[in-house]
Amino acid sequence: MKRGKGHTLTDSTPTAARRPITILAAVLAIILGLAACTGSASDGNSAQGAQEADSPAEVVLEPKAGADDVAPRDPVSVTVSGGTITDVELTNPEGKKVKGELSEDRTTWQVAEPLGYGKTYTWSGSAVGGDGETVPIEGSFTTVNPASTNNVKSNVGDDKTYGVAMPVSLTFDAPVKDKAAVEKALRIETTPETEGSWAWLENDTSVHWRPKEYWKPGTKVKVRADLYGIHMGGGVYGANDLEVDFKIGREQIVKADTQKHRMVVYRDGKKVADYPASFGLESDPGRVTRSGIHVVMSKHPTYFMNNPGYGYEDFEVQWAVRVSNNGEFVHSAPWSVGDQGKRNVSHGCINLAPANAKEYYDSALIGDPMEITGSTQELGPQDGMYYDWTYSWEEWKSLSALNS
Repeated sequence: MKRGKGHTLTDSTPTAARRPITILAAVLAIILGLAACTGSASDGNSAQGAQEADSPAEVVLEPKAGADDVAPRDPVSVTVSGGTITDVELTNPEGKKVKGELSEDRTTWQVAEPLGYGKTYTWSGSAVGGDGETVPIEGSFTTVNPASTNNVKSNVGDDKTYGVAMPVSLTFDAPVKDKAAVEKALRIETTPETEGSWAWLENDTSVHWRPKEYWKPGTKVKVRADLYGIHMGGGVYGANDLEVDFKIGREQIVKADTQKHRMVVYRDGKKVADYPASFGLESDPGRVTRSGIHVVMSKHPTYFMNNPGYGYEDFEVQWAVRVSNNGEFVHSAPWSVGDQGKRNVSHGCINLAPANAKEYYDSALIGDPMEITGSTQELGPQDGMYYDWTYSWEEWKSLSALNS
């Protein structure tokens, strides 16, 4: 039986039927091509990983080995690239280990405490590289030997309670040349947050911090002065650190008017006392009680007054509350009771009757503000601590080394 032309085996499959085979072949070609590309990149990464795995460890010391002017608070560390730290120590001349912290990936170790002055420190230890080889950690450096050191102390004490006008005063044994470097190392932390600023006073030997306004009652305050190892200028370095925690008590504000001859006490916004008083004799500039915001500085159940220029020494008074360094106190004055509430006859102090003086003494906190008005003379730097509140806020901020 013969087959017709158009019915041969080679021509029997239609064109439409052949298209899926052609498309499938093209897709397979693309997939194979992508697979080839992917395989090529993977081979490259593997080569790179192998190269890193075979790399030697490189040790970098900070400061460099042989450095001889390192400040005790300068960064001190060892860093390893291409490997990890196996063990490391930094020791002082006596062989004592310096405290340090190792990173989780074991590539960095850094000092975690200030170093000493004028000492040579020595590295020891090892690191291992990706090539499995061990590299030593070794070398030494020497810290600076200061021309002198400067000690700092604080006017506030741990766990003490102060009045709402209390400034923080840090006093140095010698004037500070690089005030900005020192101020950058000072911290005031408060709860609640309180706006305030540092100001340099008293011939550059003291820096004070005060809030913009009186403290809020109950405020908790932490003072930190990380000054050990800080270069204060002229080869002088900080001798010590300082940290103090204190709090602010209730609000008590005294308003004293030299012309009305009264001393009024307000506690937490309420008037609690109104005492007749006698202030400094106004006809003598050396005896006038100064106007301005004074701050309670100290309390003495018995105090001996001395003023040879006015003819008295070791004059005993009771219930004395100091409010300035120029000799101004609130104290008991039984000899002037007849003048209290009427005339000013004192040598600059605020005279109260014995019972009133005792009552006020018992109520006063160091740091309480005393706002005196009516005088012909103003409280100022010539009167010694604390005259902080005689400055406007803008004036006060301008006395910061970081704002000038």
